[in-house]
Amino acid sequence: MADSGVVGRIARRLVRAGIVIGPEVIHELAAYVELLFRWNRRMNLTALAWDDRGLDRLIIEPLAAAQRLPARAMSIIDIGSGSGSPAVPMKLAVPRVGLRMVESKTRKGAFLQEVVRELGLSNTEILTCRYEDLPTRSGLHEAADVVTVRAVRVDDRGLEYLQQLVRGGGSVFLFKGESEQFQPKDVRPPLRYCGTYSLIDSLQSRLVVLVKQSE
Repeated sequence: MADSGVVGRIARRLVRAGIVIGPEVIHELAAYVELLFRWNRRMNLTALAWDDRGLDRLIIEPLAAAQRLPARAMSIIDIGSGSGSPAVPMKLAVPRVGLRMVESKTRKGAFLQEVVRELGLSNTEILTCRYEDLPTRSGLHEAADVVTVRAVRVDDRGLEYLQQLVRGGGSVFLFKGESEQFQPKDVRPPLRYCGTYSLIDSLQSRLVVLVKQSE
């Protein structure tokens, strides 16, 4: 059972952001946050503080991005999952989607496995590897409707790897912070720039959406 104080804090941040979700999801989000900060005492999962800004980054920002998921999206691959955000909050908000979380560090992968077990996340898989290795893995070429990336530096070559994971008509979601720049002119086919959308005003965070053109 999640701590009522954590539940209340998340609920207040949701109201402030204008995001509406069910109370059962709020309790699941609180359980995830408690698990994250408990593990964070033993290993470096996140540098975010246990304050409103940290909650906005870990929880509210992914939920705002989840509202941008296409109605037909059924699968997400999250790159550099580490602390589990944005992947876990998005999965909790939209439980119908299948989720693969990609993390190169074994210890962080163990944490993600614990999150899956504790929260009972269905249709969720942890891949402990570098994202550059994914396109050569069986069953992963064009396996995702959406690929999400936050706190991972992705250059032109990185975008080439990522687009190989996305089906035609699917999307790449790039989470960008206040100081992170993005130039739409750098996007090359088969990806095209779709738009940049505000996530959390106080964080000046943005979601850059790229779409893979169908052949």
